[in-house]
Amino acid sequence: MTTPLNVLFLCTHNSARSILAEALLNHLGGERFRGFSAGSSPREAQKPNPIGLEVLAEAGLPTDGLHSKCWDVFAAPDAPRMDLIITVCDSAAGETCPIWPGRPATAHWGYADPSAVAGGPDAQRAAFRQTLLALRQRISLLISLPTSELSPERLQGSARALAGGEHVG
Repeated sequence: MTTPLNVLFLCTHNSARSILAEALLNHLGGERFRGFSAGSSPREAQKPNPIGLEVLAEAGLPTDGLHSKCWDVFAAPDAPRMDLIITVCDSAAGETCPIWPGRPATAHWGYADPSAVAGGPDAQRAAFRQTLLALRQRISLLISLPTSELSPERLQGSARALAGGEHVG
């Protein structure tokens, strides 16, 4: 691969799971992958969850440049072309998505919302750590796939197989 594979992670508000996934892929993906994130309906003045940013920093992952944005940004004609779009929350998976330029592969990797965990900041912090670990495992499998599994013809099947924890390749 000469150009990186662009992966867009989607969630409803783009404040927790999709932000974690973007940071992880950009950290682990080397020159083969580039991660992005967006939300179907971020709230006005939405920002990444501060506990999520704290957990990322605690794990040694850069948080500079992470910000919440609407998925419409990536449907614009001048947006980076996505190769793979992964929804990471069930509500975003059920929504009608924009028509993405280039017809990228799609997959759903569902995770519970760590910011919705009851019990206060300590319980949420633990939930964010657990979500980060689960995302790290799946993203590690994605980035370890051979180039043949990342071809446009096979990418959707490969990414969807990872949702079920199957080993591909």
